[in-house]
This record gives sequence, C-alpha cells and structure tokens, in this order.
Amino acid sequence: MRYVSTSPQHLTTPNATPDEFRAALTQLASGVALVTASDAGDDAGMTATSFLSVSLEPPLVLVSVREDSRMDELLSRIDLWAVSLLGEEHKAVAARFAMKGRLSDRLLFADTPHERSELTDSPLIDGALATVECRTEQRIAAGDHTLVLGRVLRARVPAPDGRPLLYFRGGYRQLG
Repeated sequence: MRYVSTSPQHLTTPNATPDEFRAALTQLASGVALVTASDAGDDAGMTATSFLSVSLEPPLVLVSVREDSRMDELLSRIDLWAVSLLGEEHKAVAARFAMKGRLSDRLLFADTPHERSELTDSPLIDGALATVECRTEQRIAAGDHTLVLGRVLRARVPAPDGRPLLYFRGGYRQLG
C-alpha cells in the first residue's frame, strides 16, 4: 500500500478557509445523533452529525466534540456515554440540543422523553432508531474539536422500521 505524505513541506497550496470548508461539507448528508452523558445526575446532551462507526472487532465508534464545550468537559472527567440515533420525529430534539446559548441541559431533558441507561447512567431518547452505549477508549485533540473514540458496550435497535433524521445543506431533512 502506498501512502502519500501530507506534511507541510509537501503542500503547495494554502488551506481552505473555514467558510470554504463549511460550504463544501454542507453537500454531505449525514445522520443525526444525540450524544448524552451523566455525572452523578448532571446530564449533558449534544446534537452530533459527526458520529461514525470505526470497527466491528472490537466494536468502536467515534464522535467529534467541540473543544471547550460542556460535553467535552464532561467526557474529560467520565468515560461512560451514550448515543441515540434520531428519527424524523426528533427534529425538535435535535434542534434544541444544537442551539447556542440554549437553556440548561437539565431543562432540555425535563422536556425530552427519555429513559436512563442502567449501564452508563446516560439519558437515552425515547423512540430513537437505535442506541449505542460506550466507554471512552481514547481522546484525540484535532483542531478545535476532540475526537472521542468509544468502545461499544451495548447496542440496541428499538425502532428498526423508523426513518432517519438527516442533516444536509445546513438543515434537517427526511428521506424521500
């Protein structure tokens, strides 16, 4: 296998600007997930479109968390967390947990139907297409984000016939 070096001495063009990069990535449709964690009842939730599977053996997933966010701070202290893969009916949930300057997470969870995982103590969103409960394996600094690699401890599919909520061109979308 041949690898191409991307070290700075081999680059001949400047980096894309943040606006150019953001515009390009709006062309990529992605699923929408709610990442949750709890530290002694102090719950946090974060809408994520940068969530992906990494490996089947062992089962690993990755989520990108904005550096210095409440979720980044919480996941630096605890290692158990969960992800609820959201369906079309969860558009309002996704939007609420994605807002900047939003209400406290405690108030958001009070108005969001969920159950608490007995394994990770994290909130799991009612009606989610699937839930994945994880233990942090590694945290990787990456620009203005932290990549959190998690080992999947439990995965469930409570809504196998549901339709996913998607994010495309800066907005929530549905299939078809």
